[in-house]
Amino acid sequence: ADELLDKIDDLDWPQTTKQMQKHWIGKSYGTEIDFSVDGETWPVFTTRPDTVYGVTFAVISPHNRHINSLVTESQKGEVKEFLKKLKSVSEKDMVELEKEGAFTGSYAINPVNGENVPIYIGNFVVDNYGSGMVMGVPAHDKRDFYFAKKYGIKIKIVINPVEFELTQKNLTEPYVGEGTLVNSGKFNELSTEKAREAITDYLKENGLGKKSVQFRLKDWGISRQRYWGTPIPIIHCGKCGAVAVPEKDLPVKLPKEVKFGEGNPLLINEIWGNVKCPKCGIPAKRETDTMDTFVNSSWYFLRYCDPKNKKKIFDGKKAAYWCPVDVYIGGAEHACMHLIYSRFYIKFLRDLGLINFDEPAKRLFHQGMLHAEGGERMSKSKNNVVLPESVSNIYGIDTARFFLSSLASPDKDIDWDEKGIEGSLRFIKKIYNYFLDSKVGVNSKELDIRFNESVKKISENIEGFGYRKATIEIREIFDLISKEKKVKKKILEGFLKLFSPFCPHITEELWEKMGNKKLISTSKWPGFEDLGTGKKFYEDVNDKVIKNISEIINKLEGKGKKISKAYFYFLPFEFEKIDKSKFKKELGKEIFIYSVKDPKKYDPEGRSKKARPGMPGMWFE
Repeated sequence: ADELLDKIDDLDWPQTTKQMQKHWIGKSYGTEIDFSVDGETWPVFTTRPDTVYGVTFAVISPHNRHINSLVTESQKGEVKEFLKKLKSVSEKDMVELEKEGAFTGSYAINPVNGENVPIYIGNFVVDNYGSGMVMGVPAHDKRDFYFAKKYGIKIKIVINPVEFELTQKNLTEPYVGEGTLVNSGKFNELSTEKAREAITDYLKENGLGKKSVQFRLKDWGISRQRYWGTPIPIIHCGKCGAVAVPEKDLPVKLPKEVKFGEGNPLLINEIWGNVKCPKCGIPAKRETDTMDTFVNSSWYFLRYCDPKNKKKIFDGKKAAYWCPVDVYIGGAEHACMHLIYSRFYIKFLRDLGLINFDEPAKRLFHQGMLHAEGGERMSKSKNNVVLPESVSNIYGIDTARFFLSSLASPDKDIDWDEKGIEGSLRFIKKIYNYFLDSKVGVNSKELDIRFNESVKKISENIEGFGYRKATIEIREIFDLISKEKKVKKKILEGFLKLFSPFCPHITEELWEKMGNKKLISTSKWPGFEDLGTGKKFYEDVNDKVIKNISEIINKLEGKGKKISKAYFYFLPFEFEKIDKSKFKKELGKEIFIYSVKDPKKYDPEGRSKKARPGMPGMWFE
């Protein structure tokens, strides 16, 4: 548990998942205080020993094994009704319920002041935390405060804030902060920080408690009474006890002929279950419990590295070559089970010397869900399932891939949209038709710079799962490519490579049509150069564009046209780089500069459609 917790911050995993695992492991430092119940010691764990003089009740879990001995005759009816109400509620769900309880009729003795405090059964105590009993300090704990108010339990103030004095009249809500101790015997006037140490030392010196570290995480119980699971390789012998199945007889396989009905079918399968003891040879029984399926799913990726090995679970060198997994994709619902078990398994196998790494995956990504139109979860019963085969038959699977990638980040839930996919199909057809008739040659310097930027942006977005941003960039760079009369072969092929992760089938076809013999999927990904040189280029572009526009304005004014306002419409990548203040300063007109994609632009004659790399669309008034 310590290593699982200590190493978690080193992982490139979602923060929420790491936080959930920290909470699930639940390491907390505190003090174990020995309360006494009918002469028996009940250790109670607390992180606030400074409040021990304020204990006015204790609470145990509904699942505590001592309940029957604690409940007095007069309280049996009340307790029975309370437990009946909780019978169908899991321990996990109890935490979410309104805090309720029932008095057992028994009392615990507080070791620091000898006071008797009533013991309640509460629906908010977890049985496997500490001894299963917690102390109630209503004046200084929110949950305890409302529980005490509900059941008329005494509230005792033992901490005063620095700013004012707490009294029963002004205690309208619990005070949970730091302060100075009161009503705490010889520890009065100590700060809460010093009191925590002093009271813990006192308890230790007098054999009434000690410092303690507690974990929410408990040992993993892997057995279950079900057919579906890996058989536990144990044979039970009346003479020898539990005996391991000899290695030569492994693996133990499940019987195929079983009768399903009530309970575990392995219990009644005598042919499979009756065996001889491997140690003494007398009739014995197989273990009929099977392993939790998480036992297998915790390390399956290691077997993938060496799936045909018949001598051992995997070869260590092969596992070291492939693992740890670079990127592990799975749902966030696995945070506190599969993903913790997997981390545990890797450390366990490492300690056995079978592998040489510490974690199952370097990086973790949680995918979102695809919902039906309208946001409903897809379900056969609702008849709203969108089948990949149906989509492929109508639009082609490449279209579906591109459309889904362009909807949202893959970690977000998205809704299927029939109209949206038609737009993706039109775009893909546009690319296909362009490449059937593309002209190879020298293109503008502007496109060289812009394509270099696109390679960088698309590469980084794909690496970072920013698929939607990557598809936007693909649309923009294709728009620029399609406006050039001729384009270098390097850029045309580079574009297909950038497009191929989204539309692998169409790009393979177009790649072949361009004369390539090998697959695009085996070709080298396009590289990009340092964009530092781009700054100088865009400064030159500003000067060049201003010069060209000045010549156009001078020519128009030379023909008698009066110009007081000028509107310019730049392609998006140039709009970001244009020095707008320089334009206004040097052109000497009232200047308005827009991106061609600005929905609020003033463009009475549709001149934004005339924009080209290095030259904006223009309108003068």
